[in-house]
Amino acid sequence: MNKPELIGAIAKKAGLKKKDAAMMLDSFAEVVTTTLKKGDKVALIGFGTFGARKRSARNGVNPRTRKKIKIAAKTVPFFKPGKKLKDAVAKKR
Repeated sequence: MNKPELIGAIAKKAGLKKKDAAMMLDSFAEVVTTTLKKGDKVALIGFGTFGARKRSARNGVNPRTRKKIKIAAKTVPFFKPGKKLKDAVAKKR
């Protein structure tokens, strides 16, 4: 499912116009991004937790040239699914 399909599904489920659903989805993404930038987490009980983790600097290898390179430390986003989401997906299969 891509973003326009998700917006359509949200609009249908919530009984909203697609324009309003798009604004809600964009607002949600913006709030999550801003919160993660601050170093906080966003926890949605039953659905999951959005957070950010620090990755240490490390050595790597360029696969094309096979030269050793240094990979800088950085912060990356992550999502940890909640129990309800895990159970719902497991039952689906």
